[in-house]
Amino acid sequence: MANNLLRFDPFRDITRFDPFRDMEDLFRDFSAAPWRGGETAPRMRMDVTEDEQNYIVKAEIPGVNKEDIKVAINGNQVSLSAEIKEEKNANAAGTLRAERYYGQLHRSFTLPHEVDDDQAEAHYEDGVLQLTLPKRVGTGGKQLSIQ
Repeated sequence: MANNLLRFDPFRDITRFDPFRDMEDLFRDFSAAPWRGGETAPRMRMDVTEDEQNYIVKAEIPGVNKEDIKVAINGNQVSLSAEIKEEKNANAAGTLRAERYYGQLHRSFTLPHEVDDDQAEAHYEDGVLQLTLPKRVGTGGKQLSIQ
């Protein structure tokens, strides 16, 4: 009975070749950052809501100084970028585990309507960036009459 447990069954132990799965694995391994233990950059999480006059964007950017956050508005496109700076630690040689991300974060998105960038406001508190982006008045388009 013990010999049956060690017997090799070639049809049970062979996996089906799937080139797409292999390409996904290759791409994931290639795009992972080996200097961070295979971890890729964290994604900036955000909520975007709207009312009649404004878009409200709340983005989580913990561990960043507000001076290291940049917001760019161009029409209805919004780009957020931040730099998470590495803390200089005198005990770096004695580090047992390092999992925090240091580097650039970037996120861009398009809103349904243009933003009045002159009236836009940004506040950063407790790791959350809140943008109040007023909708530009008069961007609803114009219907032309055909003559």
